[in-house]
Amino acid sequence: MNNQRFLSLDVFRGMTICLMIIVNTPGDGSMTFAPFNHAAWNGFTPTDLVFPSFLFAVGNAMSFVLPKWEKLSNATVLLKILKRTALIFLLGYLMYWFPFTGPIGETRILGVLQRIALCYGFASIIAHFMHERVVMIVSAILLLLYWYLCMRFGVPGQELTLNGNAGVLLDKMILGESHMYMEDGVPFDPEGLLSTLPSIVNVLIGFRVGKFIQEKGKTYEGLTLLMMWGAGFIFLGFMWNYQFPINKKLWTSAFVMLTVGLDMVILGTIIYRIEMHRQLQFSSFFEVFGKNPLVIYLFSEILAIILHITKVGDQSTFSWVFQNGFSYFAPYWASLAFAFCFMLVCWLLGYILDKYKIYIRV
Repeated sequence: MNNQRFLSLDVFRGMTICLMIIVNTPGDGSMTFAPFNHAAWNGFTPTDLVFPSFLFAVGNAMSFVLPKWEKLSNATVLLKILKRTALIFLLGYLMYWFPFTGPIGETRILGVLQRIALCYGFASIIAHFMHERVVMIVSAILLLLYWYLCMRFGVPGQELTLNGNAGVLLDKMILGESHMYMEDGVPFDPEGLLSTLPSIVNVLIGFRVGKFIQEKGKTYEGLTLLMMWGAGFIFLGFMWNYQFPINKKLWTSAFVMLTVGLDMVILGTIIYRIEMHRQLQFSSFFEVFGKNPLVIYLFSEILAIILHITKVGDQSTFSWVFQNGFSYFAPYWASLAFAFCFMLVCWLLGYILDKYKIYIRV
C-alpha cells in the first residue's frame, strides 16, 4: 500500500477529530450555531455525523492492519485485540474520573473512547475470523436485531423516547444511574450498552470500504462505485427513517445507514481531490490530526476539564478566557471563535508530535 492512500484516510480521520473538538468546546453552549449542535432527538445535523465518521475511519484503518495478522495464531490476534480494547476503554474511564478527586463510584462508565474501544474490539474479531461476505451479513443482522430489541423491550408506547427506550432501561439495570450520563437531568447514556450493537456496523462498513479503496480506490470505476454505494445507503437510511427514525442519541439503524452513506461520499470526494487530482490544499492541516487522533482527542478533553476546574478569581479559567478574550465578537461568533482557537491549540500539539515523528499508537 502506498503512502498516497494513507494520506486520504489520514485527512478524513483528521477532519473528524478537528470537528469533534470544535463541537465539544464552544465558548458558550447556549450560544452555538445550529449546525454545531446535535439534533435534540429525532433528526440530523452535521454535528451528528462527526462521531460515526470517526468509527468509520477506525474501520478504514483496520483494513490495513488485519492483513498483517494473517500469519499470527488466533490466540495472538485475540490477545492483541483485547489488550488494545482494554487500554482505550480504560483511558476513557480514567478521563471521566479525572482529576481523580471525585468518588469513583459515581464515575461515568461508558463514553466516547469506551464506545470506540468496544466497537473496535467486536469489529476486529468479526472481521478477522469471518469471511468478508459474512461480515456484511453480520452487519445487517446487527441492525435488524437492534431494531427488534428496541421495539420489543422498550416501554410500550414509549419505545423511542428518552425515558422509555430499551437502551436506557438496560443501562439502569446493569450500570446504575450514578454511572450514566445525565441528559437534561435525566440519566441517559448516548453511548450506552445496547446502542453499541449498531455502532459496530459503522466500523465494519468502514473496514469493507477500506478494503475496497485499496483495490480500486484510485480508479474512476472504483470511485463511481463508492459514490453509488454511498447514495444507496443514504436512500436506505431515509427509507428506514419512516419506521425507525434517524436518531443519533439512540444510534438507530437508519442513522447508521445515513452516516455510512455520507462517509462514503465524503471519502470518495477526498480521494478524488487528493489522489486523483493532487489538490492538496489544507490536507497537511488535517493530516496532523489524523496521525495522532486518539492522543489529540484525549488531550482536548483533559485540557477542557482543567480549564473548567481551575479558577481565575471567582470564575473558571474556561469562562475567564472566553469572556476576556472573545467578548468583542457577537455572541454566537464568539462561541465559535473560542472553539476554533481551542482546536488550534490541540492542533499545535499534533504538529509538534508530527514534526518530531512521534506517533503514539493507542
